[in-house]
Amino acid sequence: MKKKEANFLSINEVSKSFPGVQALENVSFEVSEGEVHGIIGENGAGKSTLMHIIAGVYSLDKGKVRLGNVRLDGKNEREVQEAGVGMVFQERSLTPNISVAENIFAGRQPVNSFKVVNKPEMLSRANDLLAQVGLSKQVDPRDTVAHLSTVERQLLEIAKALSLNAEVLILDEPTANLTKKETDTLYKLIERLQDSGMTIIYISHRLKEVKQVCDRVSVLKDGVYQGTKNVEDVKINELVSMMIGREINEKYDDRGLTNKSGIDLKVEDMSGQGFKDVSFELRKQEILGIAGLGGAGRTELALTLFGAKPKEKGKLYLKDEEVSFSSPFEALQSGLAYMPEDRREKGLFLNLDVYENILASNLDKFTSSYILDDEAASKEVQQYIDALSIQTPSIFKKIIYLSGGNQQKALLARWLLHQAEVMIMDEPTRGVDVGVKREIHEVIREITLDEEVSVIVISSEMPELLKLCDRIAVMWQGKLTGTLTHEEASEEKIMQLASGLSEGDN
Repeated sequence: MKKKEANFLSINEVSKSFPGVQALENVSFEVSEGEVHGIIGENGAGKSTLMHIIAGVYSLDKGKVRLGNVRLDGKNEREVQEAGVGMVFQERSLTPNISVAENIFAGRQPVNSFKVVNKPEMLSRANDLLAQVGLSKQVDPRDTVAHLSTVERQLLEIAKALSLNAEVLILDEPTANLTKKETDTLYKLIERLQDSGMTIIYISHRLKEVKQVCDRVSVLKDGVYQGTKNVEDVKINELVSMMIGREINEKYDDRGLTNKSGIDLKVEDMSGQGFKDVSFELRKQEILGIAGLGGAGRTELALTLFGAKPKEKGKLYLKDEEVSFSSPFEALQSGLAYMPEDRREKGLFLNLDVYENILASNLDKFTSSYILDDEAASKEVQQYIDALSIQTPSIFKKIIYLSGGNQQKALLARWLLHQAEVMIMDEPTRGVDVGVKREIHEVIREITLDEEVSVIVISSEMPELLKLCDRIAVMWQGKLTGTLTHEEASEEKIMQLASGLSEGDN
């Protein structure tokens, strides 16, 4: 292996602005050859913008980017790839209805002397790449991507980047939608790639993950470089302070809401696709967590309660009145709202602006005789943008250009404007930074206290459930295995119930 260079990838005084937003300002730091280098920062800090510049997707306003002695700035995405940089984007780039091999070599298929795609060669090369990422045993290059699991698709994205003969691999939030087991699979691949000499840039909101995977970590705040630290020498709270400029106190006082009188939602012996014989109660002004491992049936249960999936049997009560929803519209009309786990695919209208996204599901509130009171609607939407500190230069900015955390807060604003009495939030802080997570937690607690809303929070993060919830119901293989009070709950007890173990089992 050649001698490693300390400034293998250098970013020098890079600046980038979009209309109304200074995304990056004079950012400079270096990535060493063969290291796993973390990039962290709050939503909107400029992480993804910087990576898109390095990858040739965005042009920069000023500055330089070099890979060794090669200038990357000024090159387009294809030229940067040819120079040795591959990127796995947070938004997946795979096409589900074509084969694995066709996805890997999209636009770059090997051809024979007659300029016809050489399928045997393409399949052979695809199989070699699948072997590199540990997929050759379970994935056939002729399979369509639609049949692959989430982790298989993520690993396929990496195989696609490796097909470019990349020296530098950029991973943008690679574990955002992976389970613990799937994440461990990805970690092992990263270790193998690093051992082979590859340089990896790793963007993540999960600071424990960064400490585990990376050698060094660079911090961005509001588009400005804050410093680079060796992960062995820095504590997580130091990184948090660098990211947000303040310390976050994650300790909450016990609200004692478990003794609150009244039941807002009651489920009796309900079964549906992915779950069976589930019964529980959501008390007035309560935050009820639902925990469980992948495939436990949590999201399926939520979609059934919201009328998006049919129930097979069982009863649902809202405010002591039995209800049965055949559509989400009926659920909304009854005061039940649902925030989906995938905000981009199932929650937001990415081609519409912030105003239109928040106003969605609320048009009737501002409409009389089929005429929208645009002035009143704009005023109230702006109030929610201000209350939730949604960072946008205008209510008419397309929501696709907002950071993930601000998109999530805009989705939350939609349901706060709707004034639902019961809210189901599926992974409400997935893919957001620690600052936005804290803000969302505070909003959830405020609406239960001040607006008398009752909330169900589905989360894969046990620390989040332990800090936020009054009680935690745990599911395993579609069944409810137990419910823990705030005082009883611990990670050990939750994992025991989430694994289908009874007390005393190993």
